[in-house]
Amino acid sequence: MTTTPRNVSAAAPRSSQGNAGAGPGRLRGPFNLPNLLTYGRILAVPAVVVCLFWPGEPDMRWAALAIFALAAITDYLDGYLARAWSQQSALGRMLDPIADKLLVAASLLMLVADGTIRSWSLWAAIIILCREMLVSGLREFLAELRVSVPVTRVAKWKTAAQLVSLAFLIAGPAGETVLPGTHAIGIALLWVAALLTLYTGWDYLNHGISHILAQDEISVRDDDGETGA
Repeated sequence: MTTTPRNVSAAAPRSSQGNAGAGPGRLRGPFNLPNLLTYGRILAVPAVVVCLFWPGEPDMRWAALAIFALAAITDYLDGYLARAWSQQSALGRMLDPIADKLLVAASLLMLVADGTIRSWSLWAAIIILCREMLVSGLREFLAELRVSVPVTRVAKWKTAAQLVSLAFLIAGPAGETVLPGTHAIGIALLWVAALLTLYTGWDYLNHGISHILAQDEISVRDDDGETGA
């Protein structure tokens, strides 16, 4: 009769220790903290857009910048926490690049609309947007072939350059009162981001085409084999 209580008491501390390490941020599933940060970045997109509907109001510029900066920080934090807490998931891997693209594309469109990005700098915005569509299409097609497209180090630099340049451009005229040359810095960084975008776009395209051609060769061999049979 004494063995049963002894087994129960021995199991109890292990159970409590397992629960002690699982705080709210370490919940698994779609509502863990890394995924919540990604959801927050997606929700930040309409908030930034709304603020930029009044580009001539300095307060709205600063509000847009604050929201954008917080969203950009979560781009680093969600991946870091997912790796540190072993909470990497298919949902997170899918939503993380989508959140980045939504934030960048929406900000670019609003900055073009209010004239912050104009003239020859429009080409930088066009390059960035076209590359994002190209890579998204490639990823979708290669997913059907069960081929993953890993994110390279240069692609991470590209994203960082995009986010920093957009932060300066969102500050715009309001930023000029604090740091003269804010707009010029933002435009220069936007072109840096565009050049990195071209490089990574070509890298992804070359990687994708090689897999597509390999798949075509396999299909041709299969067809020849069936014909010979």
